[in-house]
Amino acid sequence: MGLTLAERRAVIQATAIRYDRADKRSKGVILDELCATTGWHRSHARKALTAALKPTVMSPRCSRPPKYGPEVIAALTVCWTVLDMPAGKRLAPMLKELVAVLRHFQELVIDDATAASLVSMSAATIDRRLAPERRKHQLRGRATTKPGSLLKSQIPVRTWADWDDDRPGFVEIDLVSHDGGCAWGQFAFTLTVTDICTGWTENRSIPSKAATCVFRALKVIVERMPFPILGVDSDNGAEFINTHLLQWCVDNEITFTRARPGNKNDGCHVEQKNWAVVRTVVGYHRYTTASEMLLLNEIWQLQSKLTNYYHPQQKLVSKVRHGAKVTKKHDTAATPFHRLINHPLMVDEDRIVALTLVQSKINPAAVQRRIHALTNQLLILTTSKPGDSVNTRALIREAVKPPTRAS
Repeated sequence: MGLTLAERRAVIQATAIRYDRADKRSKGVILDELCATTGWHRSHARKALTAALKPTVMSPRCSRPPKYGPEVIAALTVCWTVLDMPAGKRLAPMLKELVAVLRHFQELVIDDATAASLVSMSAATIDRRLAPERRKHQLRGRATTKPGSLLKSQIPVRTWADWDDDRPGFVEIDLVSHDGGCAWGQFAFTLTVTDICTGWTENRSIPSKAATCVFRALKVIVERMPFPILGVDSDNGAEFINTHLLQWCVDNEITFTRARPGNKNDGCHVEQKNWAVVRTVVGYHRYTTASEMLLLNEIWQLQSKLTNYYHPQQKLVSKVRHGAKVTKKHDTAATPFHRLINHPLMVDEDRIVALTLVQSKINPAAVQRRIHALTNQLLILTTSKPGDSVNTRALIREAVKPPTRAS
């Protein structure tokens, strides 16, 4: 088997200096060795050794003109912002449809050539060109789950790998606390419900994590879902492990399972949405008033349109471990809406037509602007009210401070 080009270059570099310093007889021996090693003719070997000793003159390389001009990058930034700044692999498959929708609603005024360049961008190029913008938008919270021991023996444990997620209707549920960094007192929670198969996600905020509040919010969300609920999986909090939810699942022939205590990965689908949908939209502030609750639920109704109809998502196809290296493969990014209407078990034509009609009426840029207006209003409301989270923590520290002994 012959040497590769890189191996031949390495042999020449190692031999050239020795060849230059050798006498005539030794040079002949070196040439014979090099010809035997590389299979070259003596004349070619001599030329290669002579050339290796000459300094290489590097001429400056002419930079290639950019393929995508500033107007394309500006339009790309608009699309990226409308979809809440996704990664390139999630944005690229959605660009063709999104550009057409934004141009239809006059949110993106570009010519056909710019549009064609925009939709042809690869995921890697998108990530490179958006890197400066992404760095400008560079939140962590705390868990408030308390174990509920009641009825645990009647609710089976499910791990992340146990459910067959090939059918819409099996959902994971979880609560996100809006405590502002202090779990003392009463504050709002947001219930997140995520379908494992399609990624369809709905949210609803409630004033506390009482079991009755959570149960009522879950029933409201179930009525909004575009498919019947077949299974519910929760963590081990007392807000879920209770007779209300268990009996409702039994009466409606819904499979009810729970995750292993302390294993957040068992609820990985909903945990991911807790960040991607809830935290990135309303942050980590403390929400306690009825006005804030109304704003939160108005935000979730609008956010549902973006999350389910326009935010592309990727699903893990395979995960292989080779020693310390883990290789993951994901499918092509698609929105929950497309995953649902293209699902082989989605045979209800009337439902597909209804969902398609809803999607055609959504202007994602206008919805995004409305969400930003509401979140700004929510931020002003929560930061201007007396006793915000910072003041609350200070009051609590004073309240729990041990009394000083009287002198």
